Amino acid sequence: MSSVITILPAVWAVARREFKMFFRYPSWFISLLIWPSLFPIGYIFVCKALAGPNGESLSTYASYAGTTDYISYILIGTFMWMWLNVMLWGFGQALRTEQIRGTLESNWLAPLQKWFLLLGSSVYDMLRWTMFMVIAGVEFYFIFGFRVQGSIWLMLLVVLLSIPSIYGVGMVFASLVLWAKQANTPVNVVRGVMMVFTGMTYPIAVLPQWMQVVSRYLPLTHSIEAARAVAAGSGWEAISGNVEYLLISGVILFILGFAGFGRTERIISQHGSLGHH
Repeated sequence: MSSVITILPAVWAVARREFKMFFRYPSWFISLLIWPSLFPIGYIFVCKALAGPNGESLSTYASYAGTTDYISYILIGTFMWMWLNVMLWGFGQALRTEQIRGTLESNWLAPLQKWFLLLGSSVYDMLRWTMFMVIAGVEFYFIFGFRVQGSIWLMLLVVLLSIPSIYGVGMVFASLVLWAKQANTPVNVVRGVMMVFTGMTYPIAVLPQWMQVVSRYLPLTHSIEAARAVAAGSGWEAISGNVEYLLISGVILFILGFAGFGRTERIISQHGSLGHH
């Protein structure tokens, strides 16, 4: 307990530093305003075109998706994917950014558990994501007419239960970046795979069978499915299986994330490769 209390000031120092830089360049805030409404529009227009002039194909769509409300269907999928995308770029790239700035070596010498760097960055990313979530909710409501038919609290539960798995993936990425010395390629590969396999803009039932099997192992698939079910008015019974999977996968990925980071920390200490670019 004492070690946790000791590390909190360092965690807050990292988070405060990130926020100072964020507000020092306020033009970054423009992306938080534009991205939530701009990103889903292309997919919505495609679905509108494929539905036909009078929505002739919506019955086929509903047979797979379970709803004709393709706008809400797409909004939820893109919203959850954007969350993963933000965390991969921010949380996963935190240590590489420190390395490029030339501050990683000096911060690494602090007599603390080295994950304080990641935890501080995650606090910043979570607060930034909260701003993004509020802005997206307002824009979805007024621009697209999005409404949650089910319980808002149940929707919030789905979002909260998605955090451990996303953070776990972020920690794994932070470790890999120290090995690979760059983050762009791994992030683009993973977010592309997630875009295809998790049914971000379409039901996974249209995928080949082997792809559906892979999809069921991805926590983001269950996050999107549960959020869509709640938005359509379903209750706990409809999402209990997704919630159970999110709990289990979240614990596993979070443990793997910490273990992977610890392993990377030991190897870097042995080989003295922290300052290598």
